[in-house]
Amino acid sequence: MKWTLSQLQKYRSKGYPIDETINVDLDSIRKVDPSIRKVSPIHLLGRTDIDSTKVTFHLQIKGSLVLPCSRTLVDVDYPINVETTETFLLKVSEYETDVEEVHQVNGDVIDLMPIIEEILLLEVPMQVFCEDSKEEGAPQSGHDWEVIQEQDKQDKIDPRLAELAKFFENK
Repeated sequence: MKWTLSQLQKYRSKGYPIDETINVDLDSIRKVDPSIRKVSPIHLLGRTDIDSTKVTFHLQIKGSLVLPCSRTLVDVDYPINVETTETFLLKVSEYETDVEEVHQVNGDVIDLMPIIEEILLLEVPMQVFCEDSKEEGAPQSGHDWEVIQEQDKQDKIDPRLAELAKFFENK
């Protein structure tokens, strides 16, 4: 996902369409967030607006991350669908840096991969839960404890209070 400025200047009047599938380097993402277990191929769709002072990418990023379930630690496929606008300044101007968040061009090459990796990292939720996983992840019970469902908790009567439940039945 690198372009030189001369490559992009060819599309100055008509814009540059983007429709690519890329593989993100899992090792570089895991350095920042080791909980990410896998990154699917990421599909980028959008367009690029090229101007004499800036290059603006209007992107839709689709893919998925495999994250551990917060309850059972089994793999959960977490879908990503993000729309973003990223602007690279070719010439530094104080007005434009105050108005919006922009990126500086290093040399004469624009590289989108670090920005895509950053967006994926920002999309990781604090907690993710699997839906009715059949595989056992973390232990579900131990010495004096067990994981219970909300329905079981409502139906179950504490044995210490069983006599008190009978009190209300008599009246």
